[in-house]
Amino acid sequence: MAYTDINSEDRLVQATFAFHLEKVLGWESVYAWNQESFGPTFARLLNIANSLDAEQRRAVELGLTEEQLALFDLLRKESLSGTEREKIKQASRDLLAELQRLIAPLEQWTEKEQTQAEVEVFILDHVYQSLPEPPYTAADKKEVAELVYRHIWQQSASGLFSSGWK
Repeated sequence: MAYTDINSEDRLVQATFAFHLEKVLGWESVYAWNQESFGPTFARLLNIANSLDAEQRRAVELGLTEEQLALFDLLRKESLSGTEREKIKQASRDLLAELQRLIAPLEQWTEKEQTQAEVEVFILDHVYQSLPEPPYTAADKKEVAELVYRHIWQQSASGLFSSGWK
């Protein structure tokens, strides 16, 4: 096959797609550089994509994990600009990672008032620092922090936060 601009664009698309699979989705290796290997790989990816539910698809479209998406939904407002939306996505990622680090060493934190207060204050501080003002007011931030705390408490009490969220 002759090397043309179309072949070059195909290779660029394949390379970009392979990068996304390896770096964003965490696949260890992707060999999608030629017709023989890309066809079956693409068919498998279509099967995976078709098996995703609406929330899983939304998470993939936003570049978030399902856990990050749950926090994003709690943090976001409807009237955000594109830049503000990206800040909220990053705040969701950061908050989840920091909460996991905080909660991991705590045993049964949902049953102890002192550790509950520690987690609640941590969330409140993080929300106040990471959400842009405007469009968020102090009252908005307080409300969002309470929603996030309740969500994390429920997930932790049911055993999902520490064991099921990575």
